[in-house]
Amino acid sequence: MKKVLLEMEDQKNSYEQKAKESLQKVLEEKMRAEQQLQSTQRSLALAEQKCEEWRGQYEALKEDLRILGTQHRELENQLHVLQSKLQGADSRDSQMNQALRLLEYEHQELQAKIECLQGDRDLYSSETQDLQDQLKRSEEEKLTLVTTVQQLQGKFPFQSNWHRWLFGIPGAPVLQKAFIGRTRGSNL
Repeated sequence: MKKVLLEMEDQKNSYEQKAKESLQKVLEEKMRAEQQLQSTQRSLALAEQKCEEWRGQYEALKEDLRILGTQHRELENQLHVLQSKLQGADSRDSQMNQALRLLEYEHQELQAKIECLQGDRDLYSSETQDLQDQLKRSEEEKLTLVTTVQQLQGKFPFQSNWHRWLFGIPGAPVLQKAFIGRTRGSNL
């Protein structure tokens, strides 16, 4: 019995030893598990922090994208307005070029008319000068004739009355011209 008790004691010691070793292993595993848990929790906290940062960046980028989209639409609208204005300006430019060509053509026509009128003016000026010269000569001839008639009236008083009587009858202008023509002929 002592032997059995010793064997049982040995078994008990062996079990206790094995239980201690098992418990030690469990405690070590528990410590490792706790360390891993802490490490995992730290990693999770870091990951959540990173996730929040990325979420913030994502929201900021989303807002930037929305603003850029709005600006893009505004710029497109401005571009359409500018293109419309440019088309209007091109149209006005074309109209102004056409009007300019028309004005240049009218200017050329007016220049040609001015040159023609200057030529006519020069011609009329020359003709006017000729007419003025003729008028001056006619006035000089008239003065000469009046002087001659006065001299003749002084020499032939009876003819003076006849002359008055002749120019007082109907048709006298014809006779007057004939008389003046005869008188001119005698002066020449």
